[in-house]
Amino acid sequence: MSVAGFSTVVPPTVGRAAHDTAVAELVRRYRGLPPDARVRLGKKTSNLFRFGSAPAQRLDTSALTGVIEVDPAARTAQVQGMTTYEHLVDVTLAHGLMPLVVPQLKTITLGGAVTGLGIESTSFRHGLPHESVREMDVLVASGDVLTVRPDGEHANLFAGFANSYATLGYALRLEIDLAPVASHVRLEHHRVPTGELAEAIRAACDAGRYDFVDGVVFARDEQYLTLATFTDDPGPVSDYTGQQVFYRSVRERTVDHLTVRDYLWRWDTDWFWCSAALGAQNPLVRRVWPRRYRRSDVYRRIVALDRRTRFSSRVRSLLRQPQEEPVIQDVEIPVQRLPEFLDAFHRDIGIEPVWLCPLRLRGHEDGTSTTWPLYPMNASELYVNVGFWGGVPEIPGNPEGHNRRIEELVAELGGHKSLYSTVHYDEPEFWEHYNGPAYRTLKQRYDPDGRLPDLYSKVTGRA
Repeated sequence: MSVAGFSTVVPPTVGRAAHDTAVAELVRRYRGLPPDARVRLGKKTSNLFRFGSAPAQRLDTSALTGVIEVDPAARTAQVQGMTTYEHLVDVTLAHGLMPLVVPQLKTITLGGAVTGLGIESTSFRHGLPHESVREMDVLVASGDVLTVRPDGEHANLFAGFANSYATLGYALRLEIDLAPVASHVRLEHHRVPTGELAEAIRAACDAGRYDFVDGVVFARDEQYLTLATFTDDPGPVSDYTGQQVFYRSVRERTVDHLTVRDYLWRWDTDWFWCSAALGAQNPLVRRVWPRRYRRSDVYRRIVALDRRTRFSSRVRSLLRQPQEEPVIQDVEIPVQRLPEFLDAFHRDIGIEPVWLCPLRLRGHEDGTSTTWPLYPMNASELYVNVGFWGGVPEIPGNPEGHNRRIEELVAELGGHKSLYSTVHYDEPEFWEHYNGPAYRTLKQRYDPDGRLPDLYSKVTGRA
């Protein structure tokens, strides 16, 4: 089959009957658990950076990992909740379509991105993944499966699902909007002077001619914006799934071309730049590291093993080096406050490189933006997601000092912090940032007996 200039085979879909059977079996097993049992949906992979969660009954979700159907005319897809974006993209690209926002790591699931937020370089146009959801079937704590939409009886659950991290229920089926694609993406890498960065981001997002916008800060005085557009006439095409590393090309090239699929996964091959810490960017190691294992989920497993065994920590102790504080965060900063954030970040934290990704709520152009109560954002505001993932020497006597500094800085600048990583707020401060009254109202309606963990307990590792 040839669509949008590239040839591919359409992966098989699940079908509605098979999906309904899988849901019925999951519900049966859920209802069979003791009422006081801790429950988690079992997934093969995770992109969260909270290790050592409390023990819980894990429900097998292996029958809920596919695409039910794609409607090319309506540009929609019916998708099971545990479907990875890697699989979802394979299915939709075969129809010349893609999800409006494709988070950068292959094993992020659609349900995970909707309940836990996600972002990518289309977010300045399309917002966050939950904003392209038309309806969902949600398994709530009672064992009932509710169909929730932007209006109707359960509109409050639909709006409150984003940033609830599966503490209000589990998405089993989602209907999402899709967007048309071309076969390739043309990238322009522009070095931007420090004092002009915020205005350059705003201008690029307002220009109306780019399909993708993101950037990289390599150092205090070296930062680039990548402005990209679809094209069916690419000329020579680069490949960063082999020996070459994508993020280095941002410095080295002014214009580049990738297949649309390689563009969507350009960051996954080397986990942005974090594979360097595991040796995967060393040319000799890279030659013997199988290509199929150069991907984010493999690297995360290595990090998880290191956290469990404390191998790196033990080595630092033997070498009499200071212990490291992991600083793995994504934060959203109003674009006009970005220079202040980066200045303080360079001074107080010092991790390089840093990823930049602008975002606005979907519908900002015509005032139709939906309010998402658990992650409140100003509908008229352009934000910049700043992503940084590394370790810094611990502050003696204050092992969470750098992370707390970031949380304080984000609050000072009117920003938001994603909850996929570690959280160091105390409880009153947490609920101040994440709309405690709205969450408690939802929790009381959809989980009055507290069978699912509380959001604060979950993201702080206490549940």
